[in-house]
Amino acid sequence: MRKPWVVGVALVAVLLGACGDPSSGPGAEPPPPPTPSASATTHQRAAATPHTPSSGAGGSGEVSPGATSGEPPEPPEPPTVLYLGDSLAMENQKVLGRELRKELRARYTSAPYSGTTLCDYLEGSAQRSLVPAADKAAALVRSLRPDYVVLQFWGNAWDYTPCMDGITYGAAPEKYFERYAAAARRLTEQIRAAGAARPPRLVWVLQGPDPITPDRVRRVNTLYQEHAAASGGLVADAGGAVSPAGARHTWSQYLPCDAYEQAHPEYCTQQDRGRTALHLDEDYLHFCLAPTTPTPRPCPVRSPGILRIAREITRVLGEHVRSR
Repeated sequence: MRKPWVVGVALVAVLLGACGDPSSGPGAEPPPPPTPSASATTHQRAAATPHTPSSGAGGSGEVSPGATSGEPPEPPEPPTVLYLGDSLAMENQKVLGRELRKELRARYTSAPYSGTTLCDYLEGSAQRSLVPAADKAAALVRSLRPDYVVLQFWGNAWDYTPCMDGITYGAAPEKYFERYAAAARRLTEQIRAAGAARPPRLVWVLQGPDPITPDRVRRVNTLYQEHAAASGGLVADAGGAVSPAGARHTWSQYLPCDAYEQAHPEYCTQQDRGRTALHLDEDYLHFCLAPTTPTPRPCPVRSPGILRIAREITRVLGEHVRSR
């Protein structure tokens, strides 16, 4: 783990500059299949994978009465997934879409905006928000009718987005958490109302460790867990996938290569040491192994931390889809 750096410089670089997305770097990963852009900003809509029902005898689509229990079960109906979030979701969006399509044949739409927090996606906040009215959570739910809405927010702790009214973790931590919890409740209510008789299931993504304010992230994650339990949502502990074993909220730039990375050595960045990089030296927050740029966009290079996060979200969604 590298030595701590000057906090003030790091915060300015990460928030104002690094809320954009990376542009170049080593280990370039081939992009997923091209998808049509749904807006001129960050809203990207992936083409749905067609669902082909399994067929039984005579191609009727029904299982023959004589079918044995050894036959593979019919695959679950592909879910429709909407992914919302901040700069972490911005850099993750293509990899998550690829994993969801590969594992669940999901119909997938992502609409992240860098620098945002939960209140940015509330309807009625367009004049004081980084998210335009057309991409508010409820608006997208009404148009897309998703089965799941995945929410990935680090928890904007600075006076960056207008909808937080200048409330920051550093100046007023309790007021910050009260405001954040209220936004979580309002967002859930708006999404449910937009879903009408068939509201989507919300998936709250837990965040990885923060070396500057570790207690803040711990409390944000607890807030997500408690809110999900109270509102019938799901929790995806993607942050646990980028944390050291047995030290959930301890930040580390490198972790031992996991089983997947060992089987796919291109994701084990330091094979001779049996470990892989999660962050660049100059960016403790983002997981893309390429420098950030002023213009937000998905991560353009192979990045183990992003894949770990995407695989955990996909695992949680997959378990729920198969249990329906």
